[in-house]
Amino acid sequence: MNWNWIFRTVWMLCLGVNDMSREMKDSGVEWIGEMPEDWNVQRVKNAFVRKKTEAHQENPVVLSLARAGVKVRDLSKNEGQIAESYYNYNLVDPGDLLLNPMDLYSGANCSVSNVKGVISQAYINLRAQKGYNSKFYDYYFKTLYWAMVMFVHGKGVSFENRWTLGIEELFNYKIPVPLECEQRKIANFLDDKCENIDTVIEKTKMSIEKYKKLKETIVVQTVTKGVEKKRKMKNTKIEWLEKIPFEWKECRIKNVIFPVRKEVNDTDEIVTCFRDGAVTLRKNRREDGFTISFTEKGYHGVDKGDLVIHGMDAFAGAIGCSDSRGKITPVVHVCETTGNNRYFMYFLRSMAYGNILMDLSNGVRIRSSDYRNFAKLGIFRMCVPPLEEQNLIVEFLDRKVNEIEKIVEKKQIFCQELEAYKKSLIYEYVTGKKEVPES
Repeated sequence: MNWNWIFRTVWMLCLGVNDMSREMKDSGVEWIGEMPEDWNVQRVKNAFVRKKTEAHQENPVVLSLARAGVKVRDLSKNEGQIAESYYNYNLVDPGDLLLNPMDLYSGANCSVSNVKGVISQAYINLRAQKGYNSKFYDYYFKTLYWAMVMFVHGKGVSFENRWTLGIEELFNYKIPVPLECEQRKIANFLDDKCENIDTVIEKTKMSIEKYKKLKETIVVQTVTKGVEKKRKMKNTKIEWLEKIPFEWKECRIKNVIFPVRKEVNDTDEIVTCFRDGAVTLRKNRREDGFTISFTEKGYHGVDKGDLVIHGMDAFAGAIGCSDSRGKITPVVHVCETTGNNRYFMYFLRSMAYGNILMDLSNGVRIRSSDYRNFAKLGIFRMCVPPLEEQNLIVEFLDRKVNEIEKIVEKKQIFCQELEAYKKSLIYEYVTGKKEVPES
């Protein structure tokens, strides 16, 4: 992969550079803009027929549609929502273009099916007329999702819950129409380019997960074994550990970590404890996506440096030291410790990394735990090094964790840039801003 070429192309696309030599014209459609002189504009209803044929099969191949594409559901594993009957599901043939009209907010939920099966009537199943290439228009519809073109014409109770596009609105959308041979050429070109980009993104994400696992391993090893490589060890009563350093003590969490209640000041802003371990002012992350409490009943104060443990999300890593003064929801424990707060933070996170907090919890929901009653957490045992060694461990882990998180952040940004590039690439070619180069 030529990275310099990728970055150069991304930059050119951001600048709106057009390397075409053919004549362009105004499409008359806002989200299309200019298009080649020999392209036409039609409405979706002129290009596609909606298929609503019920399969009437006793044991059909049931399909699902997600942003990753169309896949066969494994009903034996109870994947997705299980229906009482699939008899009235709509028939899907290879080449059909499927759209999710109910998810207009989160992404490009459309794809061409490569398999024969059935799908819920809630989805829109389109069959291309002669002269129209389904894969080309799959790419085009993806740009409509990304540009929120479909979203603005949706209707429903809320933006995030069943915000639905009606079939009449969809059928009246205008689409660009190149010659069928050019549609096919563009679709094949984008298939190749997007596959390459997706491969790089996937490999980068796998690398990110490896670095995250490395971070977890370093934290677990260090908080339970110390920084020294070779040292005398002893047996422990901590059920998920075999041995701990000879000089270290072990005790119940309640003997070294103590929940406290602090007053709330009039000027205090809301602090949130996130699953990645960050404890910071809510505004530092985002303003939306939170459950709003208008009364803020039970909120209590938190100071910079305080150890914070989320009573419901601790299992997922929502344990950290606050970087700000503020107020926090009562579901979160604000704690003092007998030593270095950050050592205790790292130790509790190590229990989260190893699913120890999950396994020991009494959570009702799948992938949940309930430690709102601190006593349930306090009975577990932990190891406690001397304060001087706690400080050494914290110094070591702060440095190592920071190094790894910087690497992860760079890789995440790189993935975001590639995703943005892919979207720009698709838009440029399906609207004719760029011409597929001759091979």
